[in-house]
Amino acid sequence: MKTKPAESLRAIRRVVLTGGIATGKSYVLERFAALGLPTADADQLAHAAIAPGGPAWQAIRDQFGSEMFDEQGVVDRSKLGALVFGNDSARSALNKIVHPQVRVAISKWFADLERLASHSFGIVAIPLYYESSRPDAFDRVIVTACQIDIQLARAKMRGLSPREARLRINAQLPTDEKARRADYTIWTDGLPADTDRRVKEIFEELVALSTS
Repeated sequence: MKTKPAESLRAIRRVVLTGGIATGKSYVLERFAALGLPTADADQLAHAAIAPGGPAWQAIRDQFGSEMFDEQGVVDRSKLGALVFGNDSARSALNKIVHPQVRVAISKWFADLERLASHSFGIVAIPLYYESSRPDAFDRVIVTACQIDIQLARAKMRGLSPREARLRINAQLPTDEKARRADYTIWTDGLPADTDRRVKEIFEELVALSTS
């Protein structure tokens, strides 16, 4: 873990969980939730933003056309994903539409959490945290990581072709760099019990820091 000024150690409120595709973010987030910690997932917030009636729906339709939607007006995520992960300008355009809406939703989630004052801090999973334009909005950063061969195998298990998996991994900041920048890293290559143990260690330290 990196050392931060003592002043910041007394103000742990917002924690972000990030990491590359198929590095175990969802599992780790579930483990933090099982420990009683409030959690949110930026992917779920993004899905809500692009759903029919969502704040990003019309802008996506205007930008990418009706062919990216099914007959019910729902975004075809596999088709849109194939486009944006093979085209830097398309991916940038999508991020400019969706990311601001997700940031608004995350800010509201934390504001609601602080207003309730039942927990000292919460964790939100943001896959593209380091790739976004606001990498300093959180008190602590946790990164999930695994070796590239395991990451590729997990991505393929999700139905991605080897090419699609590589494109998505290559579109993100390398895992080693994310781990270097993070306050905590959770390697998920081993047994689930190993991951669970690391999650509990970090949870207990964050609780101690947030209440000091």
